[in-house]
Amino acid sequence: MKTHTLILLLITLLGCSNKPVENVKLSGPVFGTAFNIQYSTKNNKNYINEIDSLFSMVNQSLSTYMADSDISKVNRNELDKVDEHFVRVFKASKEIYHKTNGVFDPTIGNVVNAWNFGAEQNKFLTDSTTIDSLMTFVGFDKLSLKDYKITKPKETYLEFNAIAKGYGIDVIAEFLESKGIENYLVDIGGDMRVSGMNLERHKQWQVGIDDPNFDGTQSYSKVIALIDESMATSGTYRKFKIDKNGNRYAHIINTKTGYPTRTNILSSSVIAKDCMTADGYATAFQAMGVEEVKLFLKSHPELKVYIIYLNIKNELQTIALNGFPE
Repeated sequence: MKTHTLILLLITLLGCSNKPVENVKLSGPVFGTAFNIQYSTKNNKNYINEIDSLFSMVNQSLSTYMADSDISKVNRNELDKVDEHFVRVFKASKEIYHKTNGVFDPTIGNVVNAWNFGAEQNKFLTDSTTIDSLMTFVGFDKLSLKDYKITKPKETYLEFNAIAKGYGIDVIAEFLESKGIENYLVDIGGDMRVSGMNLERHKQWQVGIDDPNFDGTQSYSKVIALIDESMATSGTYRKFKIDKNGNRYAHIINTKTGYPTRTNILSSSVIAKDCMTADGYATAFQAMGVEEVKLFLKSHPELKVYIIYLNIKNELQTIALNGFPE
């Protein structure tokens, strides 16, 4: 009898160990796009309520698309005490600002709005007088932050839209890790952070890099595996404006001139340890030429970069830098 019981127990245990792993899958709208989160836990607990709450907190702090957010109040000079989310993004932005010599500058927002790429709609005020006037208030070095208190010129408009999505991804990743979750993917609008493996498929997390399709269709330039890292992509091929003369303007604004950047780069994908860093540099690299990016990366081996660009013959070419997966 004991032998039969032991055999039955062994069969039961083996059956449990062979049970397929199913990831918890969460999705929905956020930050003007959509999120896709997958993770595996022993109890398959659904954290959607906590995740929605975290998204709301990040939006309340950093969204210029919300009139009552902290950053909107800061821009109207109605608030000077900010929260931890604001502080973390401010400090990361300041670091990227200095390292890129101002190519990445969150105070370019009013100029972005003038070109009708920002939160304020129905603007296309691109005469030189308007741009020159707005540029006098651009410069992230004019702002300071100490003990959660921000100091800025009254006229300066601040936005973190080029880095906030990546930060939101990091916030969710940190939350999952706080719950002991080691295997996850957090994807918002194609930018993502991963940890461990996709246990449901018994393989590493697979990530696609979009082709630069101007017609709005989606296809992939390549698919790579990410391991305990983040990736963000910025491109000029989807977000652009056409003026009354038919001229096309990309959404990446040159922070020195106030005019859309003329660059041969169509798409830049950056792999970094956290998604906020990847997001910020992906935007900055869009404003550089390929040679300038290559020079920059010589002193920043922590960043892996994949660029899709047009050569002098107007042909699509790609380049992988600093060990970006082939």
